[in-house]
Amino acid sequence: MPDEPSGPGAGSLFPVAHPEALTDPEKLLAAYFGSSTVGLCILDPEFRYLAINDTLAKMNGASAADHSGKTARQILGDDFADLLEPEFRRALVTGNPVTFDVPGKPLTKEEDSRWIVHYLPIKDGTGAVTRIGVMVFNLTQQKKMEDLLRDLTGSLKNQMARLQMLLEVSSILASNWNVPQVFPTISARIRRVLRQEYAGFELHDPATDLLVRQSEDFPLGKGLLTDIQINPHTSPGGRALEARTSMIFSREQLQGFDAEIAKKLLAEGIRSLCCVPLLRPKGPLGVLLLGSTRPNAFHPDDLPLLNQVAMQLAIAIENQRAAIEIDALQQRLDEKKKYLEGETPSHGSLTEIVGESRALKQVLDQVATVAASDATVLILGETGTGKELVARAIHRLSRRQEKPFIKVNCAAIPTGLLESELFGHEKGAFTGAVVRKVGRLELADGGTLFLDEVGEISLELQPKLLRVLQDHEFERLGSTHTIKVNLRLIAATNRDLAGSVANREFRSDLFYRLNVFPIRVPPLRERREDIPLLVRYFVRKLAARMDRHVETVPKQTMQALAAWSWPGNVRELENLMERSFILSEGRALQVPLWELHAEKPQLGGEPAHSLDRAERQHIIRVLRETQGVVSGPNGAAHRLGLKRTTLQSKMQRLKITRQDYSDPRSFPSPKRQRKSGTHDS
Repeated sequence: MPDEPSGPGAGSLFPVAHPEALTDPEKLLAAYFGSSTVGLCILDPEFRYLAINDTLAKMNGASAADHSGKTARQILGDDFADLLEPEFRRALVTGNPVTFDVPGKPLTKEEDSRWIVHYLPIKDGTGAVTRIGVMVFNLTQQKKMEDLLRDLTGSLKNQMARLQMLLEVSSILASNWNVPQVFPTISARIRRVLRQEYAGFELHDPATDLLVRQSEDFPLGKGLLTDIQINPHTSPGGRALEARTSMIFSREQLQGFDAEIAKKLLAEGIRSLCCVPLLRPKGPLGVLLLGSTRPNAFHPDDLPLLNQVAMQLAIAIENQRAAIEIDALQQRLDEKKKYLEGETPSHGSLTEIVGESRALKQVLDQVATVAASDATVLILGETGTGKELVARAIHRLSRRQEKPFIKVNCAAIPTGLLESELFGHEKGAFTGAVVRKVGRLELADGGTLFLDEVGEISLELQPKLLRVLQDHEFERLGSTHTIKVNLRLIAATNRDLAGSVANREFRSDLFYRLNVFPIRVPPLRERREDIPLLVRYFVRKLAARMDRHVETVPKQTMQALAAWSWPGNVRELENLMERSFILSEGRALQVPLWELHAEKPQLGGEPAHSLDRAERQHIIRVLRETQGVVSGPNGAAHRLGLKRTTLQSKMQRLKITRQDYSDPRSFPSPKRQRKSGTHDS
């Protein structure tokens, strides 16, 4: 017997026939016969084993010795032999190598294994093929790796598609918070991933306790879902909303709902429905619905993706609601600001101050002088003289003209509320303070604060106002946080503040702070030459407002108007002009001059009517008895059973001055009256 082939792995070769079965060509194959993963054998033309290694013998399920003298059919069986023999004969006839795949089941009875078989023809010295070398490779692990790689690649593509969808949804909502408007576009992005036929979202309406559909995307729908009232307690979406968790419903489960919306969905052909609640920290907002005509169209693995979409929708809805609320609050703030500022004309700064008299020009010169500074201005004058117009003129000529002009009428606001109006308050600062309120001092920051009728501010509130003037800071009611403001103060009054200081009705330190630059606005009787100009101004203004044409004012009428004393000043003249304009029927202004004569005061300044005279004398008597004290438990207002502001209004109307009740000679005391035998009528 010849020597065994030498070389790597030669000892693994098990010859099963004669020693001459291995010749020089097989020595190359013998080098790999020791491999534990590659099966090798040599077959003769009859498909009998001439040599085989241990690896292939184990693959075939028999020992190497059991293969001796047997054919492949005897070892592997007819089914497998029928699969291999055609390829074997092709290699034997053609003399060319043949490679083909063999499923794992014939070899290992496993469905998921894979093998590759190589037939290598071995020729003799004459070139005839006398044997076939067989190499068998087990590629099962490689196949598993390929399958795993393919699965991972598919999963990665799916995840990339989902992430891309989330990114696009986020981009859409970032550019437009109007979710109902952009929802069809969002549904189209979701459809690329989940292939749903129907999509919609519903929001809960607390007022009606219903789910209200905001938008839907159902290109193939029959229109059966339109205008349906959705009960959140009986509908699929409502169940998911109450549970605050995403739910998937099959066709059979939808049939178990009594709600009309469920019946309509079934009528539309929906066989799978996914309901995802729209949740926010403040509470659930609504529900996102996805429907499909395919059964089992949605899987639990889809819910994390849809939860993220629902979260983005909920945030966008909440942002939209917040934006609407902010816009509404801003609009209310703007309206309140306009109300507080009043209607400021857009034309020239001094256009509404009409007149050419010397007295008025002196006032305008003072306005121009003080406007450029930030000095506090105290405007003095009788009621109706136009003190507010002067204050607005100062503001519009100042460097603060682009900032707010906030007006506060201290006489029109009750004493108990004036502090809250000026300084603002925090929520819960007092009974009825249900929200935080920004005070007018804070609203005037950077601009001008106009305090009309400043003499009506109570003694309790005056120190707080003084602090604002001194330190430019204050605290809201119910707060310890100090607010700094930069504002200019303009005050106005028709009272004698110096006299009020003397009577301890007004703080002297606040008076000196206010009286930095006093401006006295003259009454109309001191600038009678301005009356014709004012009449023409009011006539033009009323003609434009009422769309009527009044071309002339009779000469006698103008003379009568110029001669009248006008106790109500410019305001009285304006009201008379409006009344006259309404009464006029032709081109000439018809003024009811008889009203002026009926109201003409007697000499001495007392009213003509005996009732007013009696009331005037009674008030003066009480004021003398209280030594001029108006308010408080011992004041004249308390004795007369009147409010302080009502008494002050009567004193203005009856022209009661401090001299009337401080000078004993102006009114006889009760004792002197009894001695003289006089009585009040």
